[in-house]
Amino acid sequence: MKNPLRKRYLRELKRDIGKYMVIFLFMSLTIGFISGFLVADDSMKTAYDNSFEKYNIEDGNFELMYEKTDRMFDDIEDKYADIYENFNKEFQAINSKTKIRVFAERKEINKVSLMSGKMPKNDGEIAIDRMFADNNSIKVGDTFKMDESEYKVTGLVALSDYSALFEDNSDMMFDSINFGVGIVTQEQFDKMSDAKLHYVYSWKNHKKNLSDKAKKTMGDDICKVLVENGDAIKSITPVTQNQAIQFTGDDMGGDKSMMMALLYIIIVIMAFIFGVTVMNTIDNEASEIGTLRAMGYTRGEMVRHYMMLPVIVTLVAGIIGNILGYSMFKGVVVDMYYGSYSLPTYKTIWNADAFILTTVVPCVLMFVINLIILNGKLKLSPLKFLRHDLKARKSKRAVKLPDFKFKTRFRLRILLQNKANYIIMFIAVIFANLLLVFGFVMTPILDNYGDIVKEQMFCKYQYVLKQSVETENESAEKYCAGSLKLKGKDDEINIYGVDKDSKYVKDMKLDTSGNEVYVSHGIMEKYGYEPGDKIVLKDKYSGDEYTMTIKEKYTYSASMAVFMSREQYNKIFDKDSDYFNGYFSDEKLEDIDENNVATTITLQDMTKVVRQLKKSMGSMMPLFSAFAMIMAALMFYLLSKIVIEKNASSISMVKILGYNSKEIGSFYVASTTIAALAFIIISIPACELFMRGIYLYIMNEMSGWIDYYVAPSVYAKTIVMSVAAYILSAVLQYRKIGKVNLERALKDME
Repeated sequence: MKNPLRKRYLRELKRDIGKYMVIFLFMSLTIGFISGFLVADDSMKTAYDNSFEKYNIEDGNFELMYEKTDRMFDDIEDKYADIYENFNKEFQAINSKTKIRVFAERKEINKVSLMSGKMPKNDGEIAIDRMFADNNSIKVGDTFKMDESEYKVTGLVALSDYSALFEDNSDMMFDSINFGVGIVTQEQFDKMSDAKLHYVYSWKNHKKNLSDKAKKTMGDDICKVLVENGDAIKSITPVTQNQAIQFTGDDMGGDKSMMMALLYIIIVIMAFIFGVTVMNTIDNEASEIGTLRAMGYTRGEMVRHYMMLPVIVTLVAGIIGNILGYSMFKGVVVDMYYGSYSLPTYKTIWNADAFILTTVVPCVLMFVINLIILNGKLKLSPLKFLRHDLKARKSKRAVKLPDFKFKTRFRLRILLQNKANYIIMFIAVIFANLLLVFGFVMTPILDNYGDIVKEQMFCKYQYVLKQSVETENESAEKYCAGSLKLKGKDDEINIYGVDKDSKYVKDMKLDTSGNEVYVSHGIMEKYGYEPGDKIVLKDKYSGDEYTMTIKEKYTYSASMAVFMSREQYNKIFDKDSDYFNGYFSDEKLEDIDENNVATTITLQDMTKVVRQLKKSMGSMMPLFSAFAMIMAALMFYLLSKIVIEKNASSISMVKILGYNSKEIGSFYVASTTIAALAFIIISIPACELFMRGIYLYIMNEMSGWIDYYVAPSVYAKTIVMSVAAYILSAVLQYRKIGKVNLERALKDME
């Protein structure tokens, strides 16, 4: 015979339809977005991984000061890899702030994915990066101004070795707004100005399908051979260290882990809410449960009965969510990725992982948590249920309250009687407010970083030279510059050698000998250095190590940097005493040939991380805030609703005594209001603590350092939005109180 208890499911669902619908919609949308994210992420990650073979992406590249001579790298080609020309030329485009790096058509290595239009075939035609074009409102058929000439845009492309548009491999962040790449015919490339010609060569290993570790080992061997060519080498970049290639894949993997953690935290909170809801139902139906147990129903049957609805709601929400994810949300996530990275075309891959992770695992979590709660609640004897004596342990005397006014003591008693609900509410408030803070904090952090960099810039123009050349401009000041790796870390450290009495780099007492140096505060804070500590820097090409003593911290936010005198620099790095390779200047140096300038650094270059992160994360931050707002409102509504339902008999009795709904609300809703407001305020320091930890983790995962900063308005907005979410739920609870009948108290009397 079928279990007659199954007929109660529809009645229970109908009775609490509002609660179950809110939970169902919230879980469906959450699972839908994360399912869509997993499908899109996996599809695009697969396309990215396959692009290495499909487009024959290089295993590394190096740049020379001049074009290589015959038999210059025969040892490499004989033992390790094939070498291909990958020359490029850089030009200003659109305006003085925008740069484009132009390559000749590619047929052998680092092939190009055509996204729309067609490849250039004639002089005066160019195909440009799709993302750079989108950010600058350029379409196929438009006229593109570059190198004081006009070119017709024939197509939009994705260069396989520029999935992230890093202008320089040492940059903290790519810049898809003011930096782009393009393709022209070989004939057109040869006709263009050579003022910014870069002699870049790519290598492709003879051995295929090497692991990352094997690629790194072979890259190190190739680097050693290249270093033997001395000053001819300007830079060497193995694929494992090439941010323009690797950054995209690394970011995709990190995003997936973050989304899964978010989903499971939400599911656990939901499971506890279901558990509290079911416990409240058991309290209300204690007599019925006692009768059924006395008639022969086992505890297992009762557990399965009360567990069924939460699991079914989770399962249906997971199925509907996956349908939404595969249909609607997948496209949203794909657009977010295409808005940040210059990825090739992809094909949607349907996989079981998304369904398992977003439906099966949440159902299992819901099942396990509710099983633990119900087993503990339903282990009492049938007689105890019939007597409404649902305490597992012998009841202790009620907590004696101070001699407060009646209303105050009444509210305190409500808080104590419902402490389990309020504990869950507190946890949910912390999590929701943490998401709100995360949604609000990034823009102020980036704006603050941009302002600080602007204030701390040494000068308006910072020139890095290919070789030492003199200028007659009196504003210019010589300096030395290089870069090393922090030993055991991935961070690129800029090394500055400046004049002892520099008018640009101020507030330093530089030595002319010894090894004491000033270290930028980003290095000190990220790795916990203190003055007097030793810092070990390593040449990534030769492997040479340099140990220096930190004299003091120097406040400089534009980069991770070490400062010393120019005399020290030339002694440590074995340069001539009068060597320099750069100028600080507040005026543009017109008397230096462009062919001798490697890079000119301006405010635009220093703040590219601000522009790009705002562009990449701008669409995500409002989503975090909206999601957190909905979650907070949901938590407040469900948990305050449970408090009202649990005390329905008491509310009915108070109504019999003559209190109206408004007065009763001042007892029950006011108690929850006190708890909610207290939790919102207490959660702010907790959010600050968690946020600092999360931020430090993010900074350790990426190169460089951006100072942590929370504008006062961030926490003010968080409190306002949390309070607004609670007010919405409180209004609904006042309506709930009004619907409690006077007969309820009489029906529940024994």
